[in-house]
Amino acid sequence: MKRLFSVLLTVLIFSGTAYADDLEAGASTFIRALEQEAIHSLTDKSKDRPERVKAFRTLFEEKFAVASIGRWTLGRNWRRATETEQTEFLGLFEDLMVSMYVDRFQSYAGEQLKITKTVPVDENRATVYTEIVRPEGVDTKPISVLWRVGRQDATYKVLDVVVEGVSMSITLQGEFASIIKNTGSISGLIEELRKKTAALNPS
Repeated sequence: MKRLFSVLLTVLIFSGTAYADDLEAGASTFIRALEQEAIHSLTDKSKDRPERVKAFRTLFEEKFAVASIGRWTLGRNWRRATETEQTEFLGLFEDLMVSMYVDRFQSYAGEQLKITKTVPVDENRATVYTEIVRPEGVDTKPISVLWRVGRQDATYKVLDVVVEGVSMSITLQGEFASIIKNTGSISGLIEELRKKTAALNPS
């Protein structure tokens, strides 16, 4: 019995290590592929803005846990929202994220994403530590970017992005909570998101 227990323990230890290694490799590969796809589809000068918006929307929906991030940023107010408000909020949330990041990629100037390490959080989540490095000759300190990645079966999704210690999700949650407090309702937040999205997408 002792020998059997020892063998089982050894198997569990090594299978757990392999599982972690697989998660690390998968998360790292996922972020590297995300970087390459984003650069390829969003920095092409021959594409006009509507084309880049469409390309990034596809990328955002495929690579980010959009609904989960949206619900989290609304916090406890998610449960207070009606089903109609929840649906409209998630749509506007996606529109806002797509519009903001498409324009940020417009200023891309050859920066490279360097993966420094990947650390498992649990069996299905990992944090990929990266640095954005400016082109050679540009005397600027690398920017620290952490990617919180989740895995379901063989599919990976971005759960959060932390730039220089500032979480995208936490920042948005604070901003949304402030708007709801000031306007007195979730419908007030939805109206503000409509205005912000419209301002980022002038006709």
